Amino acid sequence: MAFDSAHSLRRDSGWGVIALLADADGSATHPMPRTLAKRQVAVRDFADCVHTLCALHGAHPGVIDLAASRNAQPRALDWLVEAADGFAVERNYLATLTAAAGPLPSTPGQAESEAAVVGQRHALEMLAQSERAGCATGAAIALILDWKAIRVTLDAAADRFGVTPPPSALPIEAEIATVAASLGETPGVERAMAFGAQQLLAQHRGLWDLLEARASARDHL
Repeated sequence: MAFDSAHSLRRDSGWGVIALLADADGSATHPMPRTLAKRQVAVRDFADCVHTLCALHGAHPGVIDLAASRNAQPRALDWLVEAADGFAVERNYLATLTAAAGPLPSTPGQAESEAAVVGQRHALEMLAQSERAGCATGAAIALILDWKAIRVTLDAAADRFGVTPPPSALPIEAEIATVAASLGETPGVERAMAFGAQQLLAQHRGLWDLLEARASARDHL
C-alpha cells in the first residue's frame, strides 16, 4: 500500500518532478556503481570510492544539517531534523568503511581530483544554505533518494572490507513522497525544490565520472 501511495504521488504532485529527476539522473543510472557491484572489481577502486564519498558527504554538518540550520522553508524543519539524524548513521558508516579501506590508492592527477571534490562539496554547501525556499529541501530529498543506489555500492565495499553494514535509518520513499508533496505549496517552491534536486544529482554524477576516470587512469599505469 505504501509503495502504491508513493507512486501515485509520483504522478500527481510536485513530488513527481523530483522523483523523475532521481530516476533519470540518479546514481543508479551511472555505469560506475554498476561496475563496482561486480565481484572482480579491484579493491583499490572500492577504496577510492569510499574515500571520495567520505570527502563529499562524511563531514558534519552535511547537506541535510545545513538545510535544517538555514531553515529557509520552515514547514520542512521537522522532517529535515529527522532526516539529518538518519543520515548521521550513514556518515558513521562512511567513516568506518574509510578506515577499513586503508590508504587512498595512488592515482595520477591526485591534486586535481582533490580540488574537484572540494569544489563539489562547496557547491553542495551553497545549495544547502540557499535562501530560496524549497531549494535546500529539494537537495536534501534528492540526497536521500539517491543514497539508496549509493548504499548498494557502500554495502558491496563493506563485503570486500569485512564490515557489517548498519541498518538504514533514512526515511522510506513513501514518507519522502508524502512530505515532498506537502511542501510544494506554490509553483515557485516546487520549481526551487526541483532545482535543488537537479543540482545535487548533477554533483553526484560528476563524482561518479571522476571515480570512473580515476579507475581508468590506475588501470593504465
